Amino acid sequence: MTTQLETDLQSLQQEALSAIAVTADLDALEQLRINYLGKKGQLSLILRAMGKLSAEERPRIGAIANEVKDAVQNQLDQQRQALQNAEIQAKLAAETLDVTMPGVYRPLGRIHPLNSTVDKVLEIFVGLGYTVATGPQVETDYYNFEALNIPADHPARDMQDTFFLSDGRLLRTHTSPVQIRYMENHEPPIRIVAPGRVYRRDTVDATHSAVFHQVELLAIDKGLTFTDLKGTIKEFVKQMFGEDLPVRFRASYFPFTEPSAEVDVQWKGKWLEVMGCGMVDPNVMKSVGYDPEVYTGFAAGFGVERFAMVLHQIDDIRRLYTSDLRFLQQF
Repeated sequence: MTTQLETDLQSLQQEALSAIAVTADLDALEQLRINYLGKKGQLSLILRAMGKLSAEERPRIGAIANEVKDAVQNQLDQQRQALQNAEIQAKLAAETLDVTMPGVYRPLGRIHPLNSTVDKVLEIFVGLGYTVATGPQVETDYYNFEALNIPADHPARDMQDTFFLSDGRLLRTHTSPVQIRYMENHEPPIRIVAPGRVYRRDTVDATHSAVFHQVELLAIDKGLTFTDLKGTIKEFVKQMFGEDLPVRFRASYFPFTEPSAEVDVQWKGKWLEVMGCGMVDPNVMKSVGYDPEVYTGFAAGFGVERFAMVLHQIDDIRRLYTSDLRFLQQF
């Protein structure tokens, strides 16, 4: 019995060491450990026969079994370490970056000149204490016309000027409805700037578009005068164009302001019309529940495209809408 157990243990050791040495996979190595050293492994099966040994023989066979177990376990540990190191080296080789190799170029995005112009305008007015306000582009007749002191027979309601929808609503022709909506929900004093897209039935050419963008400002408080309006516009123009340009105000007419004016700036030796403005008409105040005997206010509005074309020396408004990368990449 003793001789047979010794032979079996020696055979198991040789077989295990040989199998472990040629294993190239960590999962397969773990399976070998279970087959040879697990609770139901081959070593355990051999040692079950020790119960038939005499008390004198058991210590010697037990010592041999421990030697076999240690030899197999050491071989397993060495092979596992070798396989893990090889795996790490392979991963490093696969993930190694050549820092001298040129990177993959992807062009950076650019802000559209209309967006950058609006951003600059809002930055100026927010810096002057104004709040940005927005409203719907599909409006009702009341907000787009009636509340702004534009009666039913006013030319601005002409079908040739306005896009009317089948349900009686319309595409707003200016951002002034935002002012009415804001005043209905806020008590004075208020100072807002309202950017947005507007629609008019214009024939598209180098200086006109059926869809364009406006920015309007509104201030309502006790004691505001035309002088406050002039000072605000002069400061805006100075910050917008980066220099103290000559500014002039020409008398004009708008249904929702009285008195009204057009604003011109002297740009490159020529007078350029840039916006309309005026004191808020008392009828507009009454339409939102403000007392015109207590409060006064001023408003102004301008087209973003006009400012973008002046600032960037663009010769045709249609360039702003063609999505031509050759044009947009200049900004």
